Amino acid sequence: MNAKPALYAVVLAGGGGTRLWPLSRVDQPKHLLRLYGPNTLVSQTFKRVKALIPHDRMLTITVADQVQALREEVPDLLPDNIVVEPSGKSTGPCVGLMALLIHKRDPDAIMVSMASDHAIQDEEGFRTVLRAAVDAAEAGHLVTIGIVPDYPEAGYGYIQRGELLEQHVGHDVYRVLRFTEKPDLETARSFVETGRYFWNSSIFVWKVSVILSEIRRLLPELYAQLMEIEPALDTIQQAEVIERVWDSVHPVSVDVGVMERASDVVVLPANIGWSDVGCWSSVASLTPVDAYGNAVQGESIVLDCRDTYIRSSGRLVAAVGLSDMVVIETEDAVLVCPKDRAQDVRSIVEQLKRKGREEYL
Repeated sequence: MNAKPALYAVVLAGGGGTRLWPLSRVDQPKHLLRLYGPNTLVSQTFKRVKALIPHDRMLTITVADQVQALREEVPDLLPDNIVVEPSGKSTGPCVGLMALLIHKRDPDAIMVSMASDHAIQDEEGFRTVLRAAVDAAEAGHLVTIGIVPDYPEAGYGYIQRGELLEQHVGHDVYRVLRFTEKPDLETARSFVETGRYFWNSSIFVWKVSVILSEIRRLLPELYAQLMEIEPALDTIQQAEVIERVWDSVHPVSVDVGVMERASDVVVLPANIGWSDVGCWSSVASLTPVDAYGNAVQGESIVLDCRDTYIRSSGRLVAAVGLSDMVVIETEDAVLVCPKDRAQDVRSIVEQLKRKGREEYL
């Protein structure tokens, strides 16, 4: 009887989370924040899979100025399992590079790729569906976990399911018909009503040999660049060679570059309390509320407010008569906006950049 392939986890730990300004900054990105509970998002991400994957098979790709913080948050991360991306090139090149590194160590391995800054409330449910996804990946599929939507959300991508192919550990496995990037609200509503669409969680599972084969077929230029890097992986030349090649790599997400065009993609539906924690209204939904629906963190006085999220980082925040609002106080900035405009906070960051107000970024 053949042994099961070894399972590796790759956590993509880049980006800044501009929609969580003013708390999230360049030197304090979203995945390093304690937004709910005692742990940072990246720490929660690694802890979520510890029951399935040993620490020596957990890897991350990040940027140089976040390496030390990651080591502090995830102290059992091995130094050789932390890869530095010289500049942001989206998820496609990152996934390709990490798959290649794992393939060099173990050509038969299966890889789980996850973002570092998402929330999952039902962690045991997540591990159960992940086990099923690994079984589907063993069969050669490119696998994604689709989140059963609670409501029409225009801020998420969607996955349309096709025919039912098989079951693993009691979980249905469907053919993927198409991916749709962040539709407008009316389209999102129509998707949810059909019952055939899921939110794209960006949790992927595949054999490293299969994803590299698809990158070779669909992104041949990227594949050639990865082949330049391959001989240096796990040597003292690794960082130098990645730095040299990376400058000419074109940014592309793994969704657009591979998953939307691959021929054998499947989705496993899951209802696991997932959120991408993409804006302050998402954080509010993860925070305990009082009898009037208010979620309050830090020192605050709240009078006659309903369904409002208030977060104080030091100073007293007093609020009167607010409804469905977000108030965020930091040492040098205050954000006030309606919950339903929380996605627009990134526009404030863009305006600060245009005005050269780097001290607020």
